[in-house]
Amino acid sequence: MKIIRSTIILALYMGMNLSCKKFIEIEAPRSSIVPSTVFDNNDLAISAMLGIYQQMAVTGYASGDMNSISSVCGLSADEFLVHNTTLAPFFQNQLPIDNSTIRGIWTAIYARIYNANTILEGLQSENKITPPITEQLQGEALFTRAFNYFYLVRLFGDVPLYLTTDYKSNSIAKRTPIEAVYNQIVQDLKEAETKLSDVYITSDRVRPNKATVQSLLAKVFLDLRDWENAEKYTSIILEKTSLYSLVPLDDVFLKNSRETIWQLMPTANSNTPAGSLLILTSAPAALSLRPDFVSNSFEANDLRKTSWIKNIVVQGTTYYYPFKYKVKSSTTVTEYSMVFRLAEQYLIRAEARAYRDKLSGAIEDLDAIRLRAGLKPFKDTNPSISKADLLVAIQKERFVELFSEWGNRWFDLKRNGKSTEVLGPIKTQWSPSAILFPIPKLEIDNNKNIVQNDGY
Repeated sequence: MKIIRSTIILALYMGMNLSCKKFIEIEAPRSSIVPSTVFDNNDLAISAMLGIYQQMAVTGYASGDMNSISSVCGLSADEFLVHNTTLAPFFQNQLPIDNSTIRGIWTAIYARIYNANTILEGLQSENKITPPITEQLQGEALFTRAFNYFYLVRLFGDVPLYLTTDYKSNSIAKRTPIEAVYNQIVQDLKEAETKLSDVYITSDRVRPNKATVQSLLAKVFLDLRDWENAEKYTSIILEKTSLYSLVPLDDVFLKNSRETIWQLMPTANSNTPAGSLLILTSAPAALSLRPDFVSNSFEANDLRKTSWIKNIVVQGTTYYYPFKYKVKSSTTVTEYSMVFRLAEQYLIRAEARAYRDKLSGAIEDLDAIRLRAGLKPFKDTNPSISKADLLVAIQKERFVELFSEWGNRWFDLKRNGKSTEVLGPIKTQWSPSAILFPIPKLEIDNNKNIVQNDGY
């Protein structure tokens, strides 16, 4: 892979708040990590870590804007309609290998991986960072590397696995098999779990804690169909009732809601890129919800349909849009970008328990989400539901609970082998090979050891 000449933006850490009053830019040269002065004191080292989160939150794959995983995967699946020519290839599932959005996602994710490797190497070398801060930052960097590889491998399949900042070896690396990438993700997360504490070290839930790591472990084991470990890690989180609980639907996406496990803080004096993009005040310029999703996916009286979906009529045409985030634009900051939340952990455990034939426990978890949505619980309406029907119900519940969030629907269809069955009838150019995005052409041009995904 061509070296990512990344700039780590260092947001100075002021007290217990993430302040962006001043930035220091450090160019990462081809043959070295960031200057050793970053590791001369705790504040600079902390700021280097915060810079990664800041870059993720502002724009691109993690932000929720039009180039984010939430947007492009929602278009690739059956969540969104497209109203933008740049995004049309995702909606049509016909991605050219030189697609600029794909290249932007690939490059940005690897930039964050490079940043995490830089921090890990700096903390392992001679430095002036105190032991408690070293432990915390190592945990955060390991989590960050795992998080970014998790989405990279889900989007592209086999990918080069870079665990150092060595440009020479990275530039000629082959694609690493998916299994090995997942093994590294689990290894990083389990090490991070030992280094981070249960408490949040700031007043906001924007720096990963132990539960953040455990949330990602649960998602990883769900992908791997390791039901025992998926249940194990979700149970650990769901037992932390002093920190986490389900909240009313209109409060879920508020900054620091009790449902929040991890959020990204937007730029100063602004709310979320997702709210800015998705909330419509005129005809959509990028995307809108599919009308068939709105009309066919929700049960009668589901409060999520009224709380989390709105519409606007423009020249006789009705456009539907997600209304999970309530603020399109305001200098009063009330919402942060949600990454992990408690409801998903209930749904992961419900699925893991169902596969482990713990049907009553699975129903209990599913009902926690249904009751919040104003729906009758299965324990009353269908307590003898079969395992097969329960698994179908769980997938439906994931769809209506997690829509427009982090490509969950796209990844659910793929991991359950349902992509062609669901998308084939509604996507005129659908091909099964579309479940993986193409490796950017420029990466293959720069590294002849990287081969393209099938179908491109």
